[in-house]
Amino acid sequence: MVIVWINGAFGAGKSATARELIELIPNSTLFDPEVIGASLPHLLPPKHLDEVGDYQDLAIWRRLVVDAAAAVLAEVGGVLVVPMTLLRQDYRDEIFGGLAARRIEVRHVLLAPAETILRARMAGRETPPGEEGELRVRQGSYDHIEPYRAALGDWLAADAHVLDTSALTPQGTAERIADAIRTGTAGVCDIVQTPEPTAETVAAGVLLFDERDRFLLVDPTYKAGWEFPGGVVEPGEAPARAGVREVAEETGIRLDRVPGLLVVDWEPPQPPGYGGMRMLFDGGRLDSRAAERLLLPGPELRGCRFATEEEAARMLPPVRYERLRWALRARERGAALYLEAGVPVG
Repeated sequence: MVIVWINGAFGAGKSATARELIELIPNSTLFDPEVIGASLPHLLPPKHLDEVGDYQDLAIWRRLVVDAAAAVLAEVGGVLVVPMTLLRQDYRDEIFGGLAARRIEVRHVLLAPAETILRARMAGRETPPGEEGELRVRQGSYDHIEPYRAALGDWLAADAHVLDTSALTPQGTAERIADAIRTGTAGVCDIVQTPEPTAETVAAGVLLFDERDRFLLVDPTYKAGWEFPGGVVEPGEAPARAGVREVAEETGIRLDRVPGLLVVDWEPPQPPGYGGMRMLFDGGRLDSRAAERLLLPGPELRGCRFATEEEAARMLPPVRYERLRWALRARERGAALYLEAGVPVG
């Protein structure tokens, strides 16, 4: 199963190109995630929607896009053509990672006309002053230029097949994309395939400290938010050794001893998640040479950094931060703790 994801700023011509593209790729279907956004007012309370400026900021939208795209492909097969702007790397990783977990290949195509062309197209959407709704749409398009420019200069083109469409019609753009798909020029995105849990899991994380007593945090591509190095314990695997294995896979650091336990935290199920046991181990202090040997982020990580406890409070989700906080206290006291949902028990 394959998805051709057509990305780009508002006004880049994604929708028009997608309609042309399904005529060129055999057994292809158009899937527009805008349909998911339009359904949210029927699914969520108005107050909840009023708290966000963009429906992409809602976790339900991102999950429904993945679920609906997978369901459509399961129903009709072939290729799904998806015209949708994605300007946040964590949202891109979350959606593409969710698709990869379902064994769906994603070919990422970026339409990148010159900014002057984009602005001219947006200006062409102007409507008389009385039509406030259309004016808001146009202004929203302008508001996305700066985030688009920032993403383009940072990560957006890294794994995408980039097309300068300044002088291309939607038909011409679609022909270029179809040729890139056919020849393999537009390759499969290198996103880690992490199957979603179907039951409770056991996960092992490892705290690695630098010479300033800061600890390492990583930013995985396959889920949102910062995390500790580590991952899910495989069947028959000892949790501490799973943490050692994950540290080596993610960072390149090979620990020479089994790390000591700091906390065991029972994470309650929160649908659609299943929860399970979460353990944090003390991987010890890295010397400066070991810290310098950290691997650059690869398919599993978009970033990594050493952080203080104060910095981690801003970076980690609340329950994960509480787990960290008690792990640091356990390290100071030299005694492991048992937690439930981040709260010490017993």
